[in-house]
Parts: sequence; structure tokens; C-alpha cells
Amino acid sequence: MKILLTGCNGQVGWELQRALAPLGEVLAVDRRGSDELCGDLTQQDGLVQTVRTVRPDVIVNAAAYTAVDRAESEPDLARLVNAEAPAVLAREAKASGAWLVHYSTDYVFDGSGDRRWQESDRTGPINVYGETKLAGEDAIRESGCNHLIFRTSWVYAPRGANFIRTMLRLAAERDALKVINDQMGAPTGAELIADVTAHAVRTVHSGDNELSGLYHLAAAGETSWHGYASFVIEYARRAGWSTRLADEAIEAVPTEAFPTAAKRPHYSRLDCSRLENTFGLQMPDWQRGVERAVDEMVMRDEG
Repeated sequence: MKILLTGCNGQVGWELQRALAPLGEVLAVDRRGSDELCGDLTQQDGLVQTVRTVRPDVIVNAAAYTAVDRAESEPDLARLVNAEAPAVLAREAKASGAWLVHYSTDYVFDGSGDRRWQESDRTGPINVYGETKLAGEDAIRESGCNHLIFRTSWVYAPRGANFIRTMLRLAAERDALKVINDQMGAPTGAELIADVTAHAVRTVHSGDNELSGLYHLAAAGETSWHGYASFVIEYARRAGWSTRLADEAIEAVPTEAFPTAAKRPHYSRLDCSRLENTFGLQMPDWQRGVERAVDEMVMRDEG
């Protein structure tokens, strides 16, 4: 199997390089590209040439525009990367008979109610980022290519900028914190996303085109950002992380306490039953992956 991976140096892309390696030859590119291959999703002609040069069996697109607030002032760039580039990859996949794996987001929903969102539920993004990611999903489906679209949420990894690292830094610098408690979701590790992707790719590459479609992929359970932060800091303390933050000094506040350019959905918990039933999987509790990430960060900083 030959796999073309875009966005290889992002949080998910980095883990995908590891997870996909046992499946075959992985040609990994990022925005900088190389002399022969283009990984810049703003360069459509380059993407086309790359796919035609590599002739992959599977294209895994882990590149995306993910700056949720900045997307409000850069809608054209967000749409180019999140919608138009996936459309190009989908057309090339259809023409060559390749599978396309693509990642979307819980932000395609408006966040109303308190029921876990299913793949068949009506979408209604409330920010530009969610709108462009939904447009990317639609373009892939309309292309007719064999595809796996994974909607995920609250992604983190031991490397790169993310909520865990921010909370650990603030806990070391401040005596008290305020964290939002009225947005609910499931923190999902890049490692989990990559491992599930590899399992699914191996399954569909055996020739079962009926598995083509949309799946929700997130860790089990749910929490608020406040619950997430509290868990991270308490676990880090037990692992030996030194903090200035006093016990019980993480104040729960509403979304309105931190105005942002982009609105966020209040409840974006994803129902992963379809993924689990189709591929014979069971999503682990979100706490387990967070513990592993914190352990790695603490050990790395101590080293």
C-alpha cells in the first residue's frame, strides 16, 4: 500500500506517520513540501501534480486551517484550505481510484441541546471555521470518491500548542485561573485518532467500498473545559509537576467571561457508535489519553 500523507508535522499528522508506517510506504509532506512534492493546500496545481506523481492507494489529509478565531477575519484562506483543497484531493482520488481520508470537526454543529450528535443529525455551524470544514465534507461526498471522513473534537498531543500545555504553563505562573464550564465535549488525543485511522485504512483497503462514509471519532465520556483543566492540573501535581496554583483555585466561569471573535458550540459531544460498530472498536475514556499526554510532557520537561 502506498499512502500520501499531508500535514505530516501537525499534531495528528505527526502521530499518523507512526501509525500508518506498518501499512506500507508513507510519503509524508507538509506545507513546506519538497523539490518533487507539494504539501501546501493553498497550491491546488501543486497538489494535483503531487497526487499524480505519487499515485497513492490512499490519501490521508491531516492538513487544515484550524485557527478558529482568526478564520473570522480570514474566511477566504480558511475556505481555500478547508474546503477547496479537499475538493481537489477528492477529485484526484476519484480519478485514480484512491481512498481519501479526511478530518472534520464537532464545530459543524450549532451545539444546542444535550444529546450526543450523530452523523445523520442536521448540521449548523456557528463560525467560519465550522462552515469551511462542513464545505470540505460536502465536496468530498459530492466527488464520489471512496472516503473516510472523521469528525473529531478537542484535539491534543504531547507536542505542539494545545489546551493541556497552556493549562500546565498557566498553573506554573499563576495563583488562580478562570476556565469556561458551559462548553461540553470530549478531549481526544492525536494518538487515538491516528491509531483508529490506521485500523480503518487497513480495513477498507481490503476492498470493502461499502464502508466509505462519515464517522464520528472522539474519546469516550465528556467534560467541560473547566473539568478538563482541573483534571490536567491535579494529575500533573500527582506526577510531580510544580505549580503556583493553590488548591481549589480554578474558578468555573461562563463562555461570556472570555469574549472571542468566533462563537463556540455549547454542547458538541459526538456519538461514536457508528465507528465502533462498523470497525469493531471501543473508544477509551478521555482521561486515559490525557494522563498519557501529561506524563510525556512532565517527563520531557524534567529531562
